Amino acid sequence: MQLRLPRLRRSGAEWSQLRDVETLPRRRLTLVLGLAVGLATLPLVLLYLLLVLSSFADHMLSGPDIFTARYSLDNWRLLLEGRLEPAAGRLYTARYLAAIVLNTFIVALGVTAVVVAASVMAGYAFSRMRFPGRRRLMELIILLHAFPGVALIIAVYAIYVWSLGAVPRDAVTGYRFLYTILARAALEIPMSIWLMKGFFDKIPWEVEWSALVDGASRLRAFWQIVLPQVKPGIAALSIFAFLAGWEDLIYVHVFLYTGGIKTLATFIEEVVGNIETAYLPVAAAAGTLYLLPTIVFFIITQRLLLEAASGGVKG
Repeated sequence: MQLRLPRLRRSGAEWSQLRDVETLPRRRLTLVLGLAVGLATLPLVLLYLLLVLSSFADHMLSGPDIFTARYSLDNWRLLLEGRLEPAAGRLYTARYLAAIVLNTFIVALGVTAVVVAASVMAGYAFSRMRFPGRRRLMELIILLHAFPGVALIIAVYAIYVWSLGAVPRDAVTGYRFLYTILARAALEIPMSIWLMKGFFDKIPWEVEWSALVDGASRLRAFWQIVLPQVKPGIAALSIFAFLAGWEDLIYVHVFLYTGGIKTLATFIEEVVGNIETAYLPVAAAAGTLYLLPTIVFFIITQRLLLEAASGGVKG
């Protein structure tokens, strides 16, 4: 014998009222959070807006004078001609500026390659393999991320000086790049391992196991079955690592700048440091040029970054 429960029939007005009750608090919460985030980021947005506008203005803008300034592309033309410090009579050639941009890309892409390779392999191992001390080792790795890079710079520099004696003189420049890339990547790898582990944890073991039963090797199953499913995580990881290498100032200053090798970060720091001779609107154009890759990356990869944020981390 089956019991039939009476079905509740609600009118359209009642359903509409219930829907409003369920969604209204969420809308208010979203509105409050949006206003809070907007107010918190407003000063930063305004400063970046002034920097971009100053790169087109006839003087460095400070706020209300944005409506009285005269705008043109002269600053960008002067930047490409290397006229950042006209008062000091110092000119940079376009080839010199191109070399600085190339140095920045070498560091950024090198950090990206090292971080992605190390984090993907380590994240897969921590997600799939069970070995003694695994939990403690994971805790130690995340503890390493807590140490600021500035606190480690003395020890890293001591190792650099000690190892520099074994490097042939002709290879010193390449070694400077390599050491900078490895040192900067080491700061990003701990958190990146946890991020990738979270992505690998979301893939059921049965998917990989079925490939092994069908005759695929462990390496082939990893390359053809597992790796394509964590592409959003790898893409997001690449973006974060690239930005870390692109924006780095401390390690680049210690290991490259002291050897006469400049990146955009150290170049802008040098120009702004000579504030008495630098033409600041041109320096603002250089700063805007420095921002362009990061802005383009974030606009193109917003969806991947959101997927990475929702990937989570499982212990």
